[in-house]
Amino acid sequence: MTFVSPDRLWLLAAVPVLIALYVIMLRRRKSTGMRFTNTTLLSRVMPKQSQWRRHFTVALALASLAVLAVAWARPNGIEYVARERATVVLVIDVSQSMAATDVAPNRLDAAKQAAIAFIKELPDQYNVSVVSLSGNPSVVLPPTTDRTQTQQAVNSLKLKDSTAIGESIYTAVDALKQAPLGEGETIPPGAIVLLSDGQNTAGRSPVQAATEAGKLGVPVYTIAYGTDNGYVDLDGKREVVAPDRDLLKELASVSKGSSFDAESLNELNKVYANIGSEVGQVPVEKEVSATWAGYGLVLAAVAALGAISLGVRWP
Repeated sequence: MTFVSPDRLWLLAAVPVLIALYVIMLRRRKSTGMRFTNTTLLSRVMPKQSQWRRHFTVALALASLAVLAVAWARPNGIEYVARERATVVLVIDVSQSMAATDVAPNRLDAAKQAAIAFIKELPDQYNVSVVSLSGNPSVVLPPTTDRTQTQQAVNSLKLKDSTAIGESIYTAVDALKQAPLGEGETIPPGAIVLLSDGQNTAGRSPVQAATEAGKLGVPVYTIAYGTDNGYVDLDGKREVVAPDRDLLKELASVSKGSSFDAESLNELNKVYANIGSEVGQVPVEKEVSATWAGYGLVLAAVAALGAISLGVRWP
């Protein structure tokens, strides 16, 4: 949390001082001798007070003071607002493992369907680029706001050999740089959404690629797609094709993105909905003094009620 006037936080120093004074007063009270010998008369003159209620009231009052001190320092909170523009680079695995049928009708066709649904939900002003992930990644479509072209690009994806995840991230960053730049920008705002169902088998280090993307302010959202039981038959040999979830989580982590798992078309649609929400919003600092002041006043009001209850002799 940041503050507009952090120098005002000195008021918080009063809280431990008041706590110390309260403890000293309690000890002095206990050490004071009984001045009345007739305890029956005393109980009629002064109401009996609950110890825990008194301590609780004091605690509320001190908490109110602390919260109001924070409000006085004008704290800033984080509010998520809609991003005006962005470029989303869709990186879709087209390696031979995407022919597995553990996701009906097969992984690639289901991935295409979900990707098109995702594209339709993005704001109209967002640019979308499509990159195919294989042993030789390529930009299928540069950044564009034309949704018809984007859908055609996704539908044109065909199966290819190998999986070069690191190279696909570098290719996606290059594609992102083709989007229009705003004033003072060195790279267009945006994100990479990478869907893969296998393990890296070629090219440069995926972790290094994701790290460099993160340094440029481009988060990589990864989707581990398919089940652990998925398989394909290649050259007369059955190959189990389970997604490398650990690697994809690491790629998201080092680039300040998020990682997701999807074992069905329904789950994939939900994942894309979550990603769309994250990509479509940007955190902005906003002063929240009024909120903290409200909390402080509520605590003060409860403390006042507690103090009143201490002075009332209940029947």
